Amino acid sequence: MKALFFTREFPPYVYGGAGVHVEYLASELSKLMDVDVRCFGDQDDDTKNLSVKGFPYDNPIFDESDDKLKAVFKTLSTALHMNAEKIDADVVHCHTWYAHFAGIVAKLCYGIPLVITTHSLEPLRPWKREQLGRGYDASSWVEKTAIEMADALIAVSKETKEDVLKHFNVDENKVKVIYNGINLQQYITTSETSTLEEYKINKHKPYVLFVGRITRQKGIIHLVNAIKYINPDTQIVLCAGAPDTKEIGIEMENAVNEVKKTRENVIWIDKMVTKEEVIQLYSHADVFCCPSIYEPFGIINIEAMACNTAVVASAVGGIKEVVVDGETGILVPVEQQNEAPFEPINPDKFAKDLANGINKIIENPTLRNTMAAKGRKRVEEYFDWISIAKQVEELYKSLKQ
Repeated sequence: MKALFFTREFPPYVYGGAGVHVEYLASELSKLMDVDVRCFGDQDDDTKNLSVKGFPYDNPIFDESDDKLKAVFKTLSTALHMNAEKIDADVVHCHTWYAHFAGIVAKLCYGIPLVITTHSLEPLRPWKREQLGRGYDASSWVEKTAIEMADALIAVSKETKEDVLKHFNVDENKVKVIYNGINLQQYITTSETSTLEEYKINKHKPYVLFVGRITRQKGIIHLVNAIKYINPDTQIVLCAGAPDTKEIGIEMENAVNEVKKTRENVIWIDKMVTKEEVIQLYSHADVFCCPSIYEPFGIINIEAMACNTAVVASAVGGIKEVVVDGETGILVPVEQQNEAPFEPINPDKFAKDLANGINKIIENPTLRNTMAAKGRKRVEEYFDWISIAKQVEELYKSLKQ
């Protein structure tokens, strides 16, 4: 069997959880079958059972296009180019709307069964209109078309499956829940501290860590607003880059600068760090905080848990299936608007509750250590890429019958 992956992200160009997912799933699946990855970029690698080919994204023909529409036009262009080279796969598997148009073309033109992994859903991310303008209508159409014509859909959590069935015209029997995973040999606690030293993180003081993009979805502004309620002795390490828009980047900068007027121990690493660096940050953090307002799964939580770090996270989406409240961390309830964008009805209460969860764990070393150990155990039991790849292989096989 041979699988063709269409994806926007693939190393070295990974900025979100979907990119992490594709990287590790492709690697693990290549031990079971041939895998052809076509992605956005300039990659060109061909190793045993795994070939990776990048396709240019920055097409100069769109340089004079509307700023908010450039991304959509470039995406559709790249997706078309991905289909130009010969396709001999048994199944095509798409990840995120950026690659869905490529899957649509492949299914229609080559007659190949189409699999879609729903890492997130456009109807539940209306803030993307800030980024794409009317292009959001185009991305939503591409996603809807691909999902409703797919031969099989993978939902990364049970709640994501419910969202798919609610927002799209899909046969429930076509939707299978397969969780995201993690490389348990790579994500382990390390004693290395060079990253802490580089960013002047005090190794003798506790710190709470955030890792993620600067986007409405990840709720980072709510964590920044919670800082004033977090114990003064606790360092705040924000590993946050790649803002969705200039506006949210400026909002983040202003919020952090305001906090820094009264607090010196806020460290903002405004770039995407390497795996080795982030594993160090996870390993030495006392608490990892995930304040997302929408999260189909949240790979960052299992990364932290794998590195023996307790988690404080918002009780939304797939996070509730990953973090066990009171055992591997603390889930913070958030009363949200009934419709997307799901912002908290009372943002200050949400900020206080996040801070209370963080303070509780940091003030109780026994609780912290117990949660850390149980977190690692849970990851080992439920989120190993080896078993996840086998589930995906079985799904592919079912499409050939």
